Amino acid sequence: MNIIDLHCDVLLRMHKAKGEISFTDSSELDVTYNKLKQGEVHIQAFAIFISPSMKSDQKFQAALDQIHYFYTEVIGRNPNMKALKTWDDFDQLQEGQIGAFLTLEGVDCIGNDMQKLSILRELGVLSIGLTWNNANLAADGVGEERGAGLTSFGKEIVGFCNENKILTDVSHLSEKAFWDVMDVAHFPIASHSNSKTLCDHRRNLTDEQATQLFKKNGLIHVVYNPPFVVGKGPASISDLITHIDHFCSLGGVDRLGLGSDFDGISEKIIGLEDASMHPALINELLKTYSEDEVKGFAYRNFLNNRPGKLVSRLPEEEVLS
Repeated sequence: MNIIDLHCDVLLRMHKAKGEISFTDSSELDVTYNKLKQGEVHIQAFAIFISPSMKSDQKFQAALDQIHYFYTEVIGRNPNMKALKTWDDFDQLQEGQIGAFLTLEGVDCIGNDMQKLSILRELGVLSIGLTWNNANLAADGVGEERGAGLTSFGKEIVGFCNENKILTDVSHLSEKAFWDVMDVAHFPIASHSNSKTLCDHRRNLTDEQATQLFKKNGLIHVVYNPPFVVGKGPASISDLITHIDHFCSLGGVDRLGLGSDFDGISEKIIGLEDASMHPALINELLKTYSEDEVKGFAYRNFLNNRPGKLVSRLPEEEVLS
């Protein structure tokens, strides 16, 4: 079973350690080359995350530093890791290779400079979340009490994503900003979110939000963070699967995937503590769903609905706008 995981924070961990962690086999990381291989992960997304508390004039360099670790430590020291910089690259992976691509979790690092965003795209960023939980120049996150939507600059960024076939990630947006994105984004995704109906956490999605994502050919990748799965207390793999069940009941069986948030979470699902343990999740899913459906959750839904594939199915006027 070839698994695609849409979110991990390895680069943040490596940046904090100034590169003194081995991506190949460090026991300090939830996601390593060895654990990806053991867990049958075919493609792993690596988030670039910059703390909102960092001084503004240091943020872009911090983003570049994380990209440096991606290319030198993740890719450079592991010959079977292959950087994926375009959607076509996803089809070029050879037997035994593990694909890796960059995502941006919040645009704080670019300030108001779209040229910096273009640079990040050239370096391989394929998915952009406008903000983390904070507010910035693009939008409000779920942690901003004001709860405002997209700014004009935020809409410009979504337009950039549309034009460059980049995913627009809604996982951390305020609800108002989410609906603003739905109005303008061609390629929306929630890279690591669960159902608010089952777990009333601010980071989860309401049924109305999930349904709209599915209508827009968007994707929801469920997250393994126990506070987003059950709220308080320990969470099991079965608890996580109830979120998949619920999203399927809303019509999302062909729109669901996985977004672990490994190396960004302090609590773990029992039996799903790191990337090597993905087969345990797959085995539990196979008890309820067909092999074809589980392949969809594991990797195929994402491959079938990535921008490179999806753009050919958009109405002509939407492609050109």
